[in-house]
Amino acid sequence: MASTVSVPSMPEKETQSDFHSKLEKGSSSSLEGSEVPEDRLMEARVWRKLDSRVLPVIAMFYLLSFLDRTNVANARVAGLQTDLKMSNKEYSIALTVTYVPYIVAELPSNLMLKAVGPNLMLPTMLTLWGIVTTLQGVVKTYSGLLACRFFLGLLEGGVFPGLVLYLSYFYPRYKMNMRVTTFFSSASLSGAFSGILAYGIIRMNGVGNRPGWSWIFILEGLFTFLFGLSSYFTLPRSVDKTWFFTQEEKDYVNAKLLADNAQKDEDGFSWNEVWEALKLPQLWICNVLFFCSGTILYGLAYFTPSIIQSLGYTAANAQLMSVPPFAVACVVSIIASFISDRYHCRGIVLIISAIFCIIGFAMFLGSKSTHIQYGSLFFSVTGAYTAAPTGSAWNANNASPQTRRATVIAFGFVMTNSGGILATWLLGSLSPAPRYTKATITLLVLSVVAMVFSALNLWYLWWQNGKKAEARKVVRREEEKLGLGNYSAWYIYNL
Repeated sequence: MASTVSVPSMPEKETQSDFHSKLEKGSSSSLEGSEVPEDRLMEARVWRKLDSRVLPVIAMFYLLSFLDRTNVANARVAGLQTDLKMSNKEYSIALTVTYVPYIVAELPSNLMLKAVGPNLMLPTMLTLWGIVTTLQGVVKTYSGLLACRFFLGLLEGGVFPGLVLYLSYFYPRYKMNMRVTTFFSSASLSGAFSGILAYGIIRMNGVGNRPGWSWIFILEGLFTFLFGLSSYFTLPRSVDKTWFFTQEEKDYVNAKLLADNAQKDEDGFSWNEVWEALKLPQLWICNVLFFCSGTILYGLAYFTPSIIQSLGYTAANAQLMSVPPFAVACVVSIIASFISDRYHCRGIVLIISAIFCIIGFAMFLGSKSTHIQYGSLFFSVTGAYTAAPTGSAWNANNASPQTRRATVIAFGFVMTNSGGILATWLLGSLSPAPRYTKATITLLVLSVVAMVFSALNLWYLWWQNGKKAEARKVVRREEEKLGLGNYSAWYIYNL
């Protein structure tokens, strides 16, 4: 079959959900004789192949990224801060040093991804940060830790935005949230997994004359390094470069991407598209949302073991008690992503996620019972880890062509990780344990702001879709000029 098709128009009485449902079943409306014919067997086969061959590798990338960045929280509880004679302020500085290069690297990394090739760039980043993670286990001074955290941030900066952009090369928009959540759920798994790992690894205290916390870095870093080397042979560059697709399957996936307006309509990198991205109102609305959710997410990622320890648990038990909230968050985020993809309701899922965070922080703030405070983590962690992948997918869904999308994705993560800087200071030194009062109030307020801006973005995109529907009544698809991307009347914003 032909490898390209025209973008399907949407009948005026057809809802966005109906439109996407038809695409998902493999059908589209016809324009100038080109269409994507319905083929249920092909539809099931191509996505199953991608889900089984590409998605697990991507999920492992992000699990290792999050694990290697946040295992410092487990190492802190296991004695890192004491052995290196760090104050709470110096611990916050060490975390901040990670975020500065991390943020700086995000946009240039995303813009370079296509030119260099994700099959080369992503494995190289993974392999190198595995080496840096391992080196954290042999540091003996605070300055040595700072150096490692700097290079860890520099090498990891492009990972999450790069993975989201990479998935958009293979999946239509209406299939993105489940896939983004699948690999992001590995972040909540890493929160649970790191607690279990740390519980076992710290019992190696004294092996090789090294403290238990050093083995957390060494063993996890060595695994990352080895997986990075293997990924050079497992990540395809693009749909056309996949070894597991037949030519017919390649043509089908490319056709689905074009029908969804997800493929590029630009010849190469363009600074003008970067500028066009910065002019999008939804970018700035989402940036506020991402700053709030990033502060919440990283606050919980870095400090949940410390929060639990402050409730009276021993260091070892605090590692184990951090597992259940993250495990629940993993399950809920996957269920939410299925609902989001099935019913095209990303904004609603984000609003509900923010409400979960509000409930959790209100419980922690309002009660002195250690049981209630521990129980509050199930709400706040679940809300934070559900919002992050849904917001990322929503952000990627509503910008086109590729350079514009890459810019929007990168700026979203810049704001998310800027929130991470605030989180390291809020819970690291500005708000003391065990109550963390100032931090909890701040995170509660940010949860409310996140809820409001989720609703604002939902309204704005709905309003724009209404204007596009009116434009389609008076302008024919073939009369519209090329290169409009998401400004096209036929580009339906995902709600």
